[in-house]
Amino acid sequence: MASLVGKYGARLKEQEKEIKSLIAEIESLKNPVVLDFSLGLSEMLEENAKLKYRLNVLKRSLQEEESKAGTSMINVNQRLQNIFRIAIKLAYPHLENPPLAVTPSQSSKFGDYQCNSAMAISQILKAKGEKSNPREIAQKIVSNIPKNDIIENIDIAGPGFINVDLKREFVSKLLKDLLVNGVQPPLVGPKKKVVVDFSSPNIAKEMHVGHLRSTIIGDSMCRLFEFVGYDVLRLNHIGDWGTQFGMLIAHLYDKFPDYLAVSPPIGDLQMFYKESKKRFDEDEAFKKRAYQCVVQLQNHNPDVIKAWNLICDVSRKEFQKIYKSLDIKLIERGESYYQDMMNDVVKLFEEKGLVQLDEGRKIVFPPGCSVPLTIVKSDGGYTYDTSDLAALRQRIFDEKADIIIYVVDNGQSVHFQTVFAAAQMIGWYDPKEIRVEHTGFGVVLGEDKKKFKTRSGETVRLADLLEEGLKRSMDKLLEKERDKVLTPEELQAAKEAVAFGCIKYADLSHNRTNDYVFSFDKMLDDRGNTAAYLLYAFTRIRSITRLANIDDATLQKAAAEATILLTHEKEWKLGKCILRFPEILHKILDDLYLHTLCDYLFELATTFTEFYDNCYCVEKDRQTGEVIKVNMWRMLLCEATAAVMAKGFAILGLKPVQRM
Repeated sequence: MASLVGKYGARLKEQEKEIKSLIAEIESLKNPVVLDFSLGLSEMLEENAKLKYRLNVLKRSLQEEESKAGTSMINVNQRLQNIFRIAIKLAYPHLENPPLAVTPSQSSKFGDYQCNSAMAISQILKAKGEKSNPREIAQKIVSNIPKNDIIENIDIAGPGFINVDLKREFVSKLLKDLLVNGVQPPLVGPKKKVVVDFSSPNIAKEMHVGHLRSTIIGDSMCRLFEFVGYDVLRLNHIGDWGTQFGMLIAHLYDKFPDYLAVSPPIGDLQMFYKESKKRFDEDEAFKKRAYQCVVQLQNHNPDVIKAWNLICDVSRKEFQKIYKSLDIKLIERGESYYQDMMNDVVKLFEEKGLVQLDEGRKIVFPPGCSVPLTIVKSDGGYTYDTSDLAALRQRIFDEKADIIIYVVDNGQSVHFQTVFAAAQMIGWYDPKEIRVEHTGFGVVLGEDKKKFKTRSGETVRLADLLEEGLKRSMDKLLEKERDKVLTPEELQAAKEAVAFGCIKYADLSHNRTNDYVFSFDKMLDDRGNTAAYLLYAFTRIRSITRLANIDDATLQKAAAEATILLTHEKEWKLGKCILRFPEILHKILDDLYLHTLCDYLFELATTFTEFYDNCYCVEKDRQTGEVIKVNMWRMLLCEATAAVMAKGFAILGLKPVQRM
């Protein structure tokens, strides 16, 4: 018996020693532990296991944080989420995937950030029949928060809201890092291959206002994916194949019979299309020849292919003028690119027994879809459904894309849902592994809230719209007498920046799923959430540096050496706002709603204005106007604001100018 007691006592001392060692290691990770050592052996063993678990969680989390260190901008919200995730896991280890909600506080009286997980955990515990007082849950979460370099103070308010105050040294350091390293992308995990299908005009038809949204939204999405380091393939799925080419080629034969030897002057392709369409509708003999041309095109007859290329080239030149004006880069892969792949698509669906016959058509009916896909018409021809399936298959298996985005109007949502469902049904991809998404958008409306048309009822040509934008932009600049202070080159740059920037921003600043009213008057207004306001705000910030007569080298030296003071409430507010940029980008990468970035840039600009109105950056002699003092830490805040705004503009496709 004595030996048993001795063994028990020795084991107890051994456990106590191991627990003290574990506690010391946890304490070294800045995570305090309070433990009552008047415990029995079973309790000691249980505490030992808990502490080992706690230590492993902390070590793993901190190792992950350290391994991710570098020049990447830190998402403060994400870092706080990691801290609260650990705290909740330690407080409630038996809960699987407990709810985690950390958001910026809406008011400074509730701290800088707020964790609202306690109420949701309370509901889960209540359903399990456990103690579920939200305030006590919040207290338990707070008591398990590891020490860190982010949080200055934590306060529990109301029924269980956890209010967080950030450390000013932490915010100041991140701002210095931003200035020294530049605006770097946040961490987003492994590099991914992204395919974005956007713009997609039709050959032989002019680009119109309907193509504006897809082109602008798609380009901005590509810019964001490229900024975070993804491998992006920008695809222009143009309409360059089909029945309409038969009538165009037949009309070309008749109008320019020597087209093989002499390049035909078909500059006005829109008129050429209308002429051929009129003949197709009214002349049966012409219609028959047009169908024969389609067959010859599909059989790759060399003369017909040359005629087809001539027509496509004329359109390409017109498209490229638009893309150049808007600074859009695309790789053309029209419907013709996928023609030879369609046989395989039909064959694969047939081999899997997924094809049904319906009045001579071959259709595919994916589960959960109300409308089938027609993959072969009754006359044996293929359809848009077939080419879209072929394109999706090529992007999955040949491009090996991790993310495939289709930027096409809302009217095509059912079509894409059905195509995606068919691709999943046949086993081409698992949505948990490959993200395939239709990012739809609403239509452009006129100021009468009806579909945007010319006075004669025609669709608005995109080239005309951009030309009108340039004219109105110059009128606005002349109205403000900018021609008296800018050189001709600066005036031209400002005209283009305002015109094209305003058109892009007016689109991107609206929730893409909604229709939006196109109004030059509103988009050129330099008050409110417009590109004109933001571009003016940016040039104003840049002018402060010129006023202080500070060059880039001086700013860089100050960034490396000076401390960014955040003692004034407006300095603090601006500093926190600047650092929310990575958080905004992460959100857009998840939901692809670019208006979030526009709203953020507007908030940043207005927050800067508050700061500038309350905090002297450059102090001048009231009599002479001579600069007598430069508050360098505030100049650094100006520089950080401008840097983030410039990167935001780059993602949106806006070109800021230094002088406006």
